[in-house]
Amino acid sequence: MYYYGNPEVWLPFVFAALMGASILIYVVLDGFDLGGGVLFPFAEDDEKDRMIASIGPFWDANETWLVLAIGLMLVAFPAAHGEILTALYLPVTIMLIGLILRGVAFEFRAKAPAPHKRAWNSAFFAGSLMTSLSQGFMLGMYVMGLEWTWCNTGFAVLTAVFLTVGYSFIGATWVIHKTDEHLQRKAVGWAQGGIWWRVLGSGAISLATPFVSARIFDKWFSWPEALYLSPLPILSGLLVVWLWSMLRRMPFENDNASWLPFAAATALWVLAFGGMAYSFYPYVVPDQLTIYEAASAPESLFIILIGTCIVLPTIMGYTILAYTVFRGKATELRYE
Repeated sequence: MYYYGNPEVWLPFVFAALMGASILIYVVLDGFDLGGGVLFPFAEDDEKDRMIASIGPFWDANETWLVLAIGLMLVAFPAAHGEILTALYLPVTIMLIGLILRGVAFEFRAKAPAPHKRAWNSAFFAGSLMTSLSQGFMLGMYVMGLEWTWCNTGFAVLTAVFLTVGYSFIGATWVIHKTDEHLQRKAVGWAQGGIWWRVLGSGAISLATPFVSARIFDKWFSWPEALYLSPLPILSGLLVVWLWSMLRRMPFENDNASWLPFAAATALWVLAFGGMAYSFYPYVVPDQLTIYEAASAPESLFIILIGTCIVLPTIMGYTILAYTVFRGKATELRYE
């Protein structure tokens, strides 16, 4: 392991990159199916079945990326794992309850008699909402340095709302891609309403982050760093304008390019995540622990890396296979 330089430097960086990539993939993939659940109250009963059909083959596999990210943090950065989960114990508990409720509702609504199906639909919405809000709250607290003050808690509550709307936005773009006719037109309306809340949420986090830490402020507003980083907000702004213009003209004839809104929404998440990663690097606990201070011993990390090189391609391969096999429009939901 010494062939590639100092393992105390490159191994923590590799694991931080893997953990960050896992979180980003989770946010995009589980974000759209959580968003679909959040949008449930705005859909009719038959439309809810179609929405479930659009996420059914993917939703539980999408959560694998969250398990991978938390697992990587536990084994590669145990000190940070303890620090972060201790500070966020309550929202993590709420998130887990939401995930359990959501999973149970997903399965039971298929078997429940008609009078009870509505209750399970409500449970699916409640689980999706709890999960989304708790993840947004955790993001807000993380940005504010994991310190529980009234000001930080208020910001975290706003972030919870913004992230939930962001999930519903990418969920709407997924429904646009996977459905047609009336439901697709309705999803276009959902996306048109959600995009500006998504922009507002990203703007609030982007503006707050540099003022939380003088170090982050200097990273963004020092020269020439500000020049090098300018493509991030410029590209984000151009994407928003292009996406808004496209949504106003959708659906297109013959359902052409229905995948473009989801691709653009994904690109917005990637740009936002890239900005956050740059802001906090090299800290895994904001302004408290760097990835190098929190990392396990290099010998342990090297062994774990070998296992990761087996597990990660397996998860990635299964994900690609699932999305390839179940590509195209969602069909009528059947349980036979």
